[in-house]
Amino acid sequence: MKPIITLFFLTLNLFCFAGDSLITSQLLNRIAFLQAKEEGVFPKGSIPSYRMYAHNKDRFKADINPFFTGLVSFTLLDIHSHLTDYQKNIANQIIGNSLPVFEKFKNRKNNYPTYNFWPTDTPRIFPNAGWLNQLDKSRSLPDDMDDTVIILLAMQANDSIARLVHGLMQKHVNNHSNPVKNTFKDYRKLGAYSTWFGKKMPTEFDISVLMNVLYFVQKYNLDWSSADSASLGLIENAIQTRKHIDHANYISHHYAKTSIVLYHLSRLMSLKPIPSLESLKPQLINQATTLFNQSNSFMEQILLSTSLLKWGAKPPEISIGPNQDLTSLIEDETFSFFIANMGSIYPDQVKKFLTKSKLGTFYYYSPGYNNLLVLENIIWQKRLNQNN
Repeated sequence: MKPIITLFFLTLNLFCFAGDSLITSQLLNRIAFLQAKEEGVFPKGSIPSYRMYAHNKDRFKADINPFFTGLVSFTLLDIHSHLTDYQKNIANQIIGNSLPVFEKFKNRKNNYPTYNFWPTDTPRIFPNAGWLNQLDKSRSLPDDMDDTVIILLAMQANDSIARLVHGLMQKHVNNHSNPVKNTFKDYRKLGAYSTWFGKKMPTEFDISVLMNVLYFVQKYNLDWSSADSASLGLIENAIQTRKHIDHANYISHHYAKTSIVLYHLSRLMSLKPIPSLESLKPQLINQATTLFNQSNSFMEQILLSTSLLKWGAKPPEISIGPNQDLTSLIEDETFSFFIANMGSIYPDQVKKFLTKSKLGTFYYYSPGYNNLLVLENIIWQKRLNQNN
């Protein structure tokens, strides 16, 4: 069953990657259309998203989170300079309307500029989850680094806030007082960042989260700490040993697919060169190209195409049949960029069992963010064409 949304059909039979201004404007208008216009199921200004339990694939539930809203604004800011004046006005409206949303998810206990995946004004776990919501207060999640850095980037937080948050991050790394227990043995002594800010939360590693944290560090030109270096070392080793290919749902359980891990890595590397990662670029390009050619998913091909573009490589063409509707391809509810894996915090054997069985696994779907990913791809295609 699809989420109840009104579809806006793009009147194109073939998908053109030549930086077409019309389709870029249509995609921006579609995102603006999907953005919540008033307080209701979703907070006003948010980009709606829905979750589906792995063992109940017939039902989506509205999920109240800032994650996709932050990603849309953050990415629009990144591509802003490549939009026309008309398109910039639409993007500015989307970004401006999103800013008040984030307050609903801000830390309230210590008034830190850190953010939660679910509302903090009225604590929730899995909004609209029925009986599970009886545990809202006792089982509420701590703030996390992934949402925090994405939201701060989306808000264009000032340098002093970035330095403050980076300082807070240093208190939540893998160490002897709270050691990570559910990653590869080679990584269990690395002082890399945990996903969570909460002191009572088990330490866990997710390399895609670590990539987002390092993007934040690089974007704000922060002084690298030992945790930053350890996180980079973990990422490098995971790529060198192909763990992102052979064990993607273990090494990046919140994103869980190689294509999505590669997308995060290309985004980090496109910001400014990191020499140790640059040396891996040829093999990453080969991996992304191979996966692209093996994939039957339009949205996965979009991610891999964008990754290749960010590495300066020309991607294979994405073919669309004359009878295929572009909106349906983009707003494919089977494509999940983010996964909630409740097993991620448990010790190794429990984590492996829950991940394999998909007990406590939820897939997230956001039609607005899907449109944004296609828009981003078109802009990067345009950049490649201009540079050639």
